[in-house]
Amino acid sequence: QVQLVESGGGLVQAGGSLRLSCAASGSIFSIGAMDWHRQAPGNERELVATIGSYGSTYYADSVKGRFTISRDNAKNTVVLQMNSLKPEDTAVYYCRVLVTTTTRRNYPYWGQGTQVTVSS
Repeated sequence: QVQLVESGGGLVQAGGSLRLSCAASGSIFSIGAMDWHRQAPGNERELVATIGSYGSTYYADSVKGRFTISRDNAKNTVVLQMNSLKPEDTAVYYCRVLVTTTTRRNYPYWGQGTQVTVSS
């Protein structure tokens, strides 16, 4: 079994910053891509940012230049630093991690979600 624990959401004023963290633990052999997704009320879940095993990154156009994704492979952790937050960034944020388990099976695992609310 693999568990993902997210932390760092909250309420912030527009222009402020938040830092989300997601730590994976359990029967992990290796970790591939690590992503952050978000879902606002009434909207579909969307990809915000992803980071590959060797550090390559991708950002949605809506967050480019404001958000930074990073990972610590030794700690199986992915972080999303969010700056210059806007009200439209309000959503539940989920991390997703592609795991190769100790039994050599590949699965995507999702965090429980953390609420980010940006007030105007």
